[in-house]
Amino acid sequence: MLRVSKVVTFLLCLGPLGLLAWRAYHGNLGANPIEKITHATGDWTLRFLLLTLSITPLRRILAIPALIKFRRMLGLYAFFYGFLHFMTYVWLDKFFDISEMLADIAKRKFITIGLTAFVLLIPLAITSTSGWIRRLGGKRWQRLHRLIYLSAIAGVIHYLWLVKADIRKPLEYGIILTFLLLYRVFLWLGPSNGKRWGITLPGRTQASVE
Repeated sequence: MLRVSKVVTFLLCLGPLGLLAWRAYHGNLGANPIEKITHATGDWTLRFLLLTLSITPLRRILAIPALIKFRRMLGLYAFFYGFLHFMTYVWLDKFFDISEMLADIAKRKFITIGLTAFVLLIPLAITSTSGWIRRLGGKRWQRLHRLIYLSAIAGVIHYLWLVKADIRKPLEYGIILTFLLLYRVFLWLGPSNGKRWGITLPGRTQASVE
């Protein structure tokens, strides 16, 4: 049953890319296709980051420990869509013009922080396997993978600085991220603080707050 659920989840996660490819094939990406692809891949990067961070509270609240089995997949999809977002900029927008990209990074702060968000995901994607957990050791691996918090924060800031005027969507992402991070803060503070805020903390361990 778990294997079937994973296959279904895997295919669903590919859905946004499939829809984007379908629209591109039929010439239905609007007047500025590159901008459409950039925004779509960026949105899905943030969504998958938030979904990954949602696994810990959801498995506790819903009492479904098996949800943890999906966290790695969702995290890798966050990296995958982040890579597509990055390559859209590098390839379709700048045509691999390194000097122009460096100038952008230096002058446009939303690109600088966006690149930072993506770079922070690279070591997480590389070390996502069980083999790397054994090589690094559980505690060091957990510390390294807390970079996802910084990546998600940087991603929200990137979006906020990009849109400037209509900030509703990045604010929505920011609010969700704030709640997800506050949940972890209460877990780290201890059971007494969690209960005070209505958070159940059964079997609190270091790994459970990732």
